[in-house]
This record gives sequence, structure tokens and C-alpha cells, in this order.
Amino acid sequence: MLRYSSIFSACALLAAACAAPQNAPVATSSAEVKLEGPVDIQVLAFNDFHGHLEKTTPGTIVYATGKSVVAGGAAYLSTMIKGLRAENENTVVVSAGDMIGASPLTSALFHDEPTIEVMNEIGVDYHALGNHEFDEGPAELVRMQEGGCHPVDGCQDGDDFEGARFRFLSGNVYGENGHTLFPPYKVRSFSGAKVAFIGLGLETTPTVVTPAGVAGMTFTDEAETANELIAYLRGKGVEAFVVLVHEGGAQRGLYNACDTLTGNIVDIADRLDPAVDVVVSAHTHNAYNCTRPDGKLVTSASSFGRLVTQINLKVNRATGKVESKSARNRIVVNTSVPNDPALQALTPDPAVDAIIEKYRAIVAPLANRVIGSITADINRTLLANGGRDETKESALGDVIADAQLAATSAPAKGGAVIAFMNPGGIRTDLKFAQNPAVGEGDGNVTYGEAFAVQPFGNSLVTMTMTGAQIVALLGQQFAPAQGLGRILQISNGFSYSYSASTKAVGNIMLNGAALDAAASYRVTMNIFLADGGDNFTVFRQGTERLGGDVDLDALTAYLAANSPVAPGPRNRVTVLP
Repeated sequence: MLRYSSIFSACALLAAACAAPQNAPVATSSAEVKLEGPVDIQVLAFNDFHGHLEKTTPGTIVYATGKSVVAGGAAYLSTMIKGLRAENENTVVVSAGDMIGASPLTSALFHDEPTIEVMNEIGVDYHALGNHEFDEGPAELVRMQEGGCHPVDGCQDGDDFEGARFRFLSGNVYGENGHTLFPPYKVRSFSGAKVAFIGLGLETTPTVVTPAGVAGMTFTDEAETANELIAYLRGKGVEAFVVLVHEGGAQRGLYNACDTLTGNIVDIADRLDPAVDVVVSAHTHNAYNCTRPDGKLVTSASSFGRLVTQINLKVNRATGKVESKSARNRIVVNTSVPNDPALQALTPDPAVDAIIEKYRAIVAPLANRVIGSITADINRTLLANGGRDETKESALGDVIADAQLAATSAPAKGGAVIAFMNPGGIRTDLKFAQNPAVGEGDGNVTYGEAFAVQPFGNSLVTMTMTGAQIVALLGQQFAPAQGLGRILQISNGFSYSYSASTKAVGNIMLNGAALDAAASYRVTMNIFLADGGDNFTVFRQGTERLGGDVDLDALTAYLAANSPVAPGPRNRVTVLP
């Protein structure tokens, strides 16, 4: 049974008094006049923005086979959203999670206050919580909604922080007192047509953030929670539903296609009540535009503000139901493609540009400091459509693992012989040219660019593991809990193979010798993995733990000592038939 007594304002988390629930049940008067004819409603959606405010950090979108366009940047995102909103007064702007967290320096240095300010200017209406919203814990997340200066750093830009003007939604996220952290839904009426927007966090959030970030929190099943809410709302006269959920999948086609959709979002969407019209999904940083067999639209807009999903609903005001629906992923172009009228750059929104420039000026001396250089682009592994692929070894993963091994190999630093890195902790690529549209550069890497790659500030941990535990750890890469699969990035000198068909791991070697199941080895990883993050629970069995440097410091030291650094060889994990 749904706990409506638990729906409350975020202020309750901080023991403040709340006069009434933020989201009281929808009242439908028996005397209400039902207007006839349909109303056209536009929903503009994006996801996984991660504080990518500046034009240069988001990246590209593959728009045709072998062709990509530079996209993203908050000022360009704002122009697109404001322009589309002007076409239809019945517009709602929504985000499906990870708006903040794992952000580049311009936002992260200020605890993501700049991103919230920008989203206020853009005019976001509703935002479902992602897992990265919990990177600094629930109290900090409440501050993002309610406002106020940071309890330790204060208001670093000299102004008070007002908080989000838009509403956070968290239908399946409960605090220690059994109350939802934020309202589970909001209902909007458009000339008599009601649409419910239900916000859902990632059920597995506790496995992908540090334990302190979700201490005392409970995350319930996304589909079950949504279905309870839908049953309640239908009893109050609501028949049109948009679900914002921070879970996703992947597909093989281009950004507006749906070529063999896979991942957890498929199960969630198919278990949702048939009354659901649209599922705006997230988390995997992939782009897709799908229609499930039961007619639900399931969409995702990649990440970093590179796409906006334009969803059009025609709602019958007499029945309250959606008569027709369509979706289109639109590229937020910030650098024109020559001779292609469909891919010309948007004009950046000056109001948003002014916000970004204020923070850029404060952070510039730190962000622009050169810490090393590279010989060529050093990339994460990407899918053909530009989405993130965590199922393979990557050139940048090799380099980061090597950096962490170098930081902990000395006996006084831990005596490590192997380092592991989680692919999800590698947030962007290192580019030889800072401006990918120009394609030229000196290969210099700045502190700001390195920070964008590893923005979490995770400390390194070195522990003792047996060879048998390492074998079990490698097997966990292919466990059902990993969904599409997740390959740990490994340091130089360590290698193994696995079968693509059976997932059996073998030929495990360390510095030319076979791994001994009975021997003990000193192994390094970040604190997130050390605590069993990403369901790599074998790490919790490690003994003789020793804390180390922050992961970003290890990367910057490695770049400084080894520049120019070449891309990793990607020869440590061999895939067999």
C-alpha cells in the first residue's frame, strides 16, 4: 500500500516544521466542467546533464554513419528549450536525473550551485532524482532544492543561493523516518487536460554511490512504486501519465533510433501500468526513441545536454486520455557542420552565458593550469552511436589504472601490484585539441580537463586480496547485477581473457606469471569500489587496508611525470569466442 502519509516537503529531513504535504491528493470536483476537444501538450526532456555548463566539455553526437557534430553547452540548451517552448504555451520541461554530480570544475567547485542557477533560467519544471544527486548526501540535496549557503564553504560567489525554482520528485526514495524525500509526483492541468508527472530514482542507487551518500535511505522498485501511484491518481480522475525514471538501456542505432533496445529500462517499462503514455529514461547516457509493444514511448536524450527530446501529446479533455503521441530527439548543435542547413549552430542564450561566465572567471586560474600533455586523444570506449560503453577495456581506463598503480606501488604507499578502476568513474575523454571543431592543439592537459575525467574526489585504497578473490572479482563483471556488463579497467602487467559466449575467465597473468589462487597480492582501487560499489562486493573481503591519495591527484601526478602520455594499448583484456 502506498504510504501517502509519507509524502512531505524536503524540510522534514532537516527536522523543520512542515505545515502540509507538498503533494496533496488531486481534488476533482463533481461540478467541474469537462471541456471538449483535444489539447496539444509538449514535454521537453533531457537527462544526465552532470553540470556540463560550458560549450567545450559535453562532446559530440553521431548523426550519421561515421559523422558527428559538436553538441551541448548550457547556453545552447537554453536557446533550444526556450525556442521550442515559445511554439506551444502548453509546455513542460523535465529532467530524468543526474542533473548534478560528477560535474566539471566550473560547476563542481561551487557544489553545483551554478547548474541549479542555470536550470532556473532555462525554466525546468520537474526533475527526478538520479544516483549522482546523492554524491554529497541527502542534506546537501535538500539544500539544492531549498537554497542557502554551503555549511562548510559558504556562498563562494558572494551571493546567497536561492535553490531550485523547479520541483525535485522522488516517488521511490524514502528517508530514515519513512517519508519520501521529495514529492513523488506533480499534476499539471492544461485547459482542462490533466497530466501526471511521476519521478523515480534508481532503485540500485545504494550500490553505485558511496555509503555515506545514502545512509538511512530506502529505494523501492521503480515500476511497483509507479503503478501504486497511477492507481491512486486514476481514482482521482487523472488518465495521462509521464514517468521520469533514472534507469536506462542501450540500442545500436543512431540518436533517434530504436535498434534492439536492451537494459533494465525494458523490464521497467513493460511492467508499468498500460496507462503510462511516456517513459523518460536516463542513467546509461545513451540516446534512443522507442515505442514498446503496448504503445508506451520510451526515450533518452544521451547526456550532458547534447540532445533534447521533444515529446508531443494530444490529450482528449473529455476522457483525459492521450489520443496520440510522438517523440523526436533534437541535437543541441553548438558548432555548425559546413554545407548542412539542418546542423547549424544555435545562438547561445546570453542570460545563461552570463551565469556561466561569472563562475568561469572565479575558477579560471585553477582550471587553466597545465598539468601535462598527451600525444593523441585518450578516450573511453564508446558505442557506434556515441553512447558510453562500459563493457570493454578503454585507452583512458588503461591510463587511469596505471596512474593509480604508480601512486600506490611504493612500499610506503601500499606496495600495490595491481590497480582496478570502475568504468563509470571515468566521466569524459582527454582530447588532444581543446576545441574538437577545430581539430588542432598542442596536446596540453589542464587541471580542469583532468577534473572533468575524475570529478568525484575518491581516495585510493590499497588492500590485500588472495588470487582466488581476484578470480571471483573478475567473474563479478559478468554477474546479472551488472546488467549490460561492466569491465573493470586494469593496470599494466595484469591481464586475462574471457569467453564472449560463456563469460568464463582464464589465462590470468601478473607480470608474466600465472596468478596463484593461494597467494596474496596488494591491490589498489578507489574507495567507491573498495566499499563494494557497482556490485563488486568481493572487494569488501580485502584485508590490511591502507588509505592513499585522491584519485585525481594520482592522475595529475602521472601526467606530470610521464608527459606526453600516449593512449593506453587496450591489450590487457582479451575477448575469446
